[in-house]
Amino acid sequence: MDVDKKFLGRAVCLAIESVQSGGGPFGAVIVSGGRIISESGNKVVLLKDPTAHAEILAIREAARILENHDLSGCILYSSCEPCPMCLGAIYWSGIERIVYASDRYDASKAGFSDNEIYREICLGPEERKIIFHKVKMEGAEEAFKRWERLENKIPY
Repeated sequence: MDVDKKFLGRAVCLAIESVQSGGGPFGAVIVSGGRIISESGNKVVLLKDPTAHAEILAIREAARILENHDLSGCILYSSCEPCPMCLGAIYWSGIERIVYASDRYDASKAGFSDNEIYREICLGPEERKIIFHKVKMEGAEEAFKRWERLENKIPY
């Protein structure tokens, strides 16, 4: 059996199990060196947490297990093309490859449309539906200045 299909099949099984246990229809598996590091189904409703997407939970667990925020060398297998939030987390984590079964259009047909987010993300803050209001605040840049001066910082 093709390795991608093996791990992708596990992600699809997790998505089905997630639905059966009251979660959303999404599953994710993170693999490194040919072995599963972490896996999760969607738990948004179960945890009452809008960020508890399968990919996010799998990334958090993989980082915990590997004791590293940098997941370079890992592959993410997802039952569906990751949403914009998860895609951002994937970039931040350093995951280098994503393999998915269904796409955003399949998800949209099932009631999980990210189309508005994809549109909004390309707009400037003043053009978005959510109100963004930048307030000039004395000292706001201090944390960045201190970060820049740190000699022992771990970049990410």
